[in-house]
Amino acid sequence: MIHTIIRDKPTRLFIILAGIFISTALIAEFIGVKIFSLEATLGWKPAAIRLFGGEYSFNLTCGVLLWPVVFVMTDIINEYYGVKGVRFLSWLTIALIGFGFLIVFGALQTTPNAWWVTSKQEIGIENMETAFHGIYGQGMGIIIASMTAFLVAQLLDVFVFHKIKKWTGEKKIWLRATGSTIVSQLIDSFVVLIIAFYLYPKLVKGQGDPWPFDQLIAICIVNYIYKFIVALLLTPVIYAVHGWIEKYLGHEKAAEMKKAAMGDE
Repeated sequence: MIHTIIRDKPTRLFIILAGIFISTALIAEFIGVKIFSLEATLGWKPAAIRLFGGEYSFNLTCGVLLWPVVFVMTDIINEYYGVKGVRFLSWLTIALIGFGFLIVFGALQTTPNAWWVTSKQEIGIENMETAFHGIYGQGMGIIIASMTAFLVAQLLDVFVFHKIKKWTGEKKIWLRATGSTIVSQLIDSFVVLIIAFYLYPKLVKGQGDPWPFDQLIAICIVNYIYKFIVALLLTPVIYAVHGWIEKYLGHEKAAEMKKAAMGDE
């Protein structure tokens, strides 16, 4: 029985796409606590974008490196498995992120071993327990924010994708994939940062001061500019993945699945 299920190409494809979708989202949660300079990483000069009387460059959460991939996967799954397929994976992903939240919260409550606390002083980490709480404690805010933003953005992505596809039919893959991603990531960019770095520190003690609101909005805008550019750059990847899926499933089966997906609302 299990061999028959795995040999079924649509089922196997769904497992592959779901694995990429879920693992990418989970990894993004754990690396999202780090803020990095895109220009410095690439060896470029700061962009110096002027917003709200300040000057900002591309200082991004590491999570944005992967979230565009999640939204691209959303559109591909939407194309072949419809709204129900995306909703199922979205809720499953949120449940797994929530499970991760509980495990990390539990880990934060444990009493550290004495020698471990000072085990990394030779490389400049004075207190491993403080470092652990600083990273994963901040991560709690990121996870709560991401779960909220992810669900809202996913629902919006699915809605916009199907509206564009009804308008364009099978043509213009780039428009429905890129268009829905650009709209959904606009919401995601603002919701996740406002909750994680403004509301969460205000409501939860021991998380430091919230970011100044004008600085926060400026970083949201800069993050969205990055996501907008990446969404455009990923357009050839979307076509390449579609081409591979069409070849893997066969054009007749792929057309049958896409037709069923459009009626699955």
